[in-house]
Amino acid sequence: MTDVARVVVVDDDRAIRWVLERALAQPDLEVETVDRADRALERLLEAPPDVLVTDIRMPGIDGLDLMAKVREVHPELPVIVMTAHSDLDSAVASYQGGAFEYLPKPFDVDEALSLVRRAVAHARERRRPVSVPEGLDAEIIGEAPAMQEVFRAIGRLSHSHITVLINGESGTGKERVARALHQHSPRAGKPFIALNMAAIPKDLIESELFGHEKGAFTGATAQRQGRFEQADGGTLFLDEIGDMPAETQTRLLRVLADGEFYRVGGHTSVKVDVRIIAATHQNLETLVEDGRFREDLFHRLNVIRVHLPRLSERREDIPRLARHFLAEAAKELATDIKVLTPEAETHFTRLPWPGNVRQLENTCRWLTVMASGREVLVEDLPQELREPGATQGNTGDWRVAFRDWADRALAAGHTHLLEEAVPDFERILIETALKHTGGRKGEAAELLGWGRNTLTRKLKTLLPALAEGE
Repeated sequence: MTDVARVVVVDDDRAIRWVLERALAQPDLEVETVDRADRALERLLEAPPDVLVTDIRMPGIDGLDLMAKVREVHPELPVIVMTAHSDLDSAVASYQGGAFEYLPKPFDVDEALSLVRRAVAHARERRRPVSVPEGLDAEIIGEAPAMQEVFRAIGRLSHSHITVLINGESGTGKERVARALHQHSPRAGKPFIALNMAAIPKDLIESELFGHEKGAFTGATAQRQGRFEQADGGTLFLDEIGDMPAETQTRLLRVLADGEFYRVGGHTSVKVDVRIIAATHQNLETLVEDGRFREDLFHRLNVIRVHLPRLSERREDIPRLARHFLAEAAKELATDIKVLTPEAETHFTRLPWPGNVRQLENTCRWLTVMASGREVLVEDLPQELREPGATQGNTGDWRVAFRDWADRALAAGHTHLLEEAVPDFERILIETALKHTGGRKGEAAELLGWGRNTLTRKLKTLLPALAEGE
């Protein structure tokens, strides 16, 4: 096998072809670009490259059709699919067709080069890429990079029965992801049963999970199947697993190890085939260290971990999520769909949303009922979301606010962030230090950890009005 790998890029966007042609111009890579899939198809069938990089939406044959036709003849060819439509359906459709990787636009050229190199290595190892079924739940919306990682995980796990642990704050959508994992797994035709550990009284959890026999306790007037039996062949979603009592943890571990259990009050074992998806907003490692969660159970559950970001970490998704929830609320309440004004939409993206996606969904439902006009103004929002401090958050940690600012700036297309942030950062510190010293520059320099000359130089650049005099 030659040391130089051949890469074919198919995209009708001249700028994308230009960027990739130069980014992939490496000594070990030979790059060819084509503007249409139908023009590339015949040559790809006759002389397949080491890696194919293709856009999805193009005139004539689209990228998914191109991938399908080429992979019928060359099933081991790794294909990297690009799309400007960074939604879950695109991600899943790409994996369904056997894509090696999914690259949402706009992308970092270093990331694209890294992906191509990985695909070359993959081709040389003769491994087949993972395929997944199409049509994941459209309610899982996310163009943010963190959500793209969630989409990738769902796609890669779609042929698996493996245990999954989902972690994320309350309201981030853990059950929706669990349902998507089930719906696009080999168990899709079997039940999906959800149980929230935090919502069940401690003395009823074992009965809920494992069922009970008639007469097992007061009120047990008939035999009852538990959630494990109800989920046989399918998926059992255990939400807030960190709240499971210690004795139930022991029984759960035994079921995961043996695949069988006894109903409460029973003497005959019940055998089941259940996939477990667990979720928590807590740090299970900390609970293990504190002795509140069994370490062996933690390792049983923590086979594959999927992390869901806070809504404040994916602000670019807020407008699309809001539109979706407003449409859903209008359908549910049989009324007209409300529309956010640009000012309201911008305000939404700046709010801290401590309740995450659930809070946003409930706010959209509230607005559908309470906003008087079809257009939603900032003034229509609940009082707690429109008062001056609403967009500042209440964490008390400047790092959180600074991180949010950086997220918003980058999402809005800003560049050279350090040139913008560092002078403001230093200016604020200087002003605050001078305030604390009553304007005495020598003491202010000491508070900041600078020499007097450094402070004088900074003042001339940043605060010339304060540079003169003592």
